[in-house]
Amino acid sequence: MTTPCIVAIEHEAMCPPGHLGAWLSEAGAEVEVCRPYVGDALPDLAAYDALVVLGGTMGADDDAAYWWLPPLKHLVRDAADTGVPTLGICLGHQLVAVALGGGVEVNPRGQQVGVLPVGWLPAAAQDRVFGRPHGLRGIQWNNDIVSELPDGAVLLAATPDDEVQVVRFADSVWGVQLHPEADEQIVAAWADGDREAHLARGLDQTALIGSIADARAELDAAWRPMAEHFTQLARERMDRRQTGDGSARTGDGSAG
Repeated sequence: MTTPCIVAIEHEAMCPPGHLGAWLSEAGAEVEVCRPYVGDALPDLAAYDALVVLGGTMGADDDAAYWWLPPLKHLVRDAADTGVPTLGICLGHQLVAVALGGGVEVNPRGQQVGVLPVGWLPAAAQDRVFGRPHGLRGIQWNNDIVSELPDGAVLLAATPDDEVQVVRFADSVWGVQLHPEADEQIVAAWADGDREAHLARGLDQTALIGSIADARAELDAAWRPMAEHFTQLARERMDRRQTGDGSARTGDGSAG
């Protein structure tokens, strides 16, 4: 096998891999999508070289309502323990945080929406997934945030109010609160469910969605490298699996 295989956990049809899936494929990975909400069994990580956990409208602690959340958290812990490259997106990022001992809460400042700045911290400069070049903005569309980082996690980006944006949770595990995978069509589906709340806040959804479309070239240039770097980690994992060293870790997550 010469192509790394990445499995993406999709929680809802309205939260697909989107641009991230395309970028991973363009970088040379095979991407399989697991849809537990329609009955797919969660994957056996031994068959894959990396794991992506996508977003969704449920909460990271809604274990009783969504059967796959508890075993998915076990899967994340197994990935961290065995060095499987893992990337969480929005809800996925929050699930990773909870799985590894952190906490999530409703953002007391309210929902974040639109193309917003990313507050990169010095620790990000040498990170293997989020090292230079950095995207200066990203799509936010979330109510919940990671309120407590697990032990050993490294904060890579935060808002001016110290809200978590990007984290290296473990040697081979990362999470982003923003939505690099999304575009205006994906966000428009999310906006429908928030229409009443946004009207009450005086938010112009048409303008918000238009700003996402206008920023497409910027967002592609900013976040495509993340997918390329993640694919390289998956390729390294594949190489180790093929030489019988599949349990080896990827290192400390930083380049050097």
